Amino acid sequence: MMSRRQRALAVAAPVAIGAVASLGFAPFSFWPATPIALALGLAIAAQAPTARAAGIFGLLLGAGYFGAALSWIVDPFLVEPQVTGWMAPFALVLMALGGGLFWAAPLWLAARLVPGPRPLPRAAAMAATVLLSEWLRGFIFTGFPWAQPGQAWLGSPVAQLAAIGGQLGLTALTLTLATLPFALRTRRQGWLGITLALALFALAWIAGEARLHRASAADTGLTIRLVQPDADQALKWDADWAAEFYRRLITLSQGPTSEGRRPDAVIWPETAVSFLLNDAGPALPQMAEAAGGAPLLTGIQRAEGPRWFNSLVEITPQGTVGAAYDKFHLVPFGEYIPGGDALARFGIRAFAAQAGFGYTPGPGPQVMHIPGLPPFQPLICYEAVFPQHLREVPQRPQWLLQVTNDAWFGKFSGPWQHLAQARLRAIETGLPVMRAANTGVSAAIDPMGRLTARLDLGEQGRIDARLPAPLPPTLWLAWGNLPAVLFALIVLAAAITASRRPLRRIDARRADP
Repeated sequence: MMSRRQRALAVAAPVAIGAVASLGFAPFSFWPATPIALALGLAIAAQAPTARAAGIFGLLLGAGYFGAALSWIVDPFLVEPQVTGWMAPFALVLMALGGGLFWAAPLWLAARLVPGPRPLPRAAAMAATVLLSEWLRGFIFTGFPWAQPGQAWLGSPVAQLAAIGGQLGLTALTLTLATLPFALRTRRQGWLGITLALALFALAWIAGEARLHRASAADTGLTIRLVQPDADQALKWDADWAAEFYRRLITLSQGPTSEGRRPDAVIWPETAVSFLLNDAGPALPQMAEAAGGAPLLTGIQRAEGPRWFNSLVEITPQGTVGAAYDKFHLVPFGEYIPGGDALARFGIRAFAAQAGFGYTPGPGPQVMHIPGLPPFQPLICYEAVFPQHLREVPQRPQWLLQVTNDAWFGKFSGPWQHLAQARLRAIETGLPVMRAANTGVSAAIDPMGRLTARLDLGEQGRIDARLPAPLPPTLWLAWGNLPAVLFALIVLAAAITASRRPLRRIDARRADP
């Protein structure tokens, strides 16, 4: 029977290992921590005596990982701490445990499918089922692929392999590297597993470096002005402060570039203004004048009858409303309440989409065509987290535009992790990304995911950034996540098959001492 101290250690150890694995993400960006910590976690999980024990270990490992990586989840509740601050610890605990379930279930299943005492088949099965679970995490309950292990590689050339396998392919690489050293380190095989892991890592690094040196980000000759008003979320909708933030937007939009010419487009961030598009009539000529004859693209709310939309809208040089895009992948509970339409029938309208306290989703991904600009795919805030949406447009755009309000995410990790995912979208698609953020980080990103210009958190200002040309379509655009999913299924099938074979008896006289 375990002592109290042993029980405490059994709980604390996997939580700590998971937390260390999260150090690969911003703001630390220490990418070696993720594969190394996951290697230790899988090595321990593979030795679990029962499937139940493996599942509990996975829950604790995942809770530590997601709790640390997604600690920014408390920040939205602290915008008005006197009202919602009490919810912050509950949100963090639920997020950590919810993420932990996505690791508990696969480790439990792998231990059931591959019983001991074979460490290699079981560890391989665990890595494969976790990979499948990470894939499903991008879709279940509308999806939330934030903090996939593969995202940790962004600080290294290995991230360039996302052009082949996407962030799920990087996650497959991470789990493979985590499995090899400990799963293959047997008495007869010695350091073979570690050697294979190092060789695979070196190959991935060299391939990434080769892409960085081979690919060139040509210049389109266009200059995009990204405006960052630095509107504090707690003050954003206050009438006096809203007028100040609007003044900043107008002022920062005016004037020529450093080259003495007007920009080719002016971009304002998500929900940049406090008024509805329906009420924007008097402001439209002022916005157009501030843009100096360039099209102005702004995040703004608009209404159609009782329904409200989170939109990106073109204000033409003539001061009229041009093309519009409505955000379609909304944040559950943040931008809408699941079942809100049904609840509204019972008079519960505070968070129903029709009442203006929640948004109605737009029709889906699309490519916008603005005179004078190459066609682009708009992404409003959260939509940039989902790689699959970049493969769902009817035609390939020439660049990606993300407008976002990361003021909700605080100033420690959330905005930096959100920026990192926008950089991965650039690598996956071979397309440049222009990113206008309310409080930061606004940035211009080339098709290899490199920052060519940046305006940091809490800064008020603008960027006049040259728009890079796109690269040829990537293999990920053609294949998507299919290779990574097939790889996981093949590994799982091989692990199950290997576990069914009878153990070979080793002659004691030939066994290593």
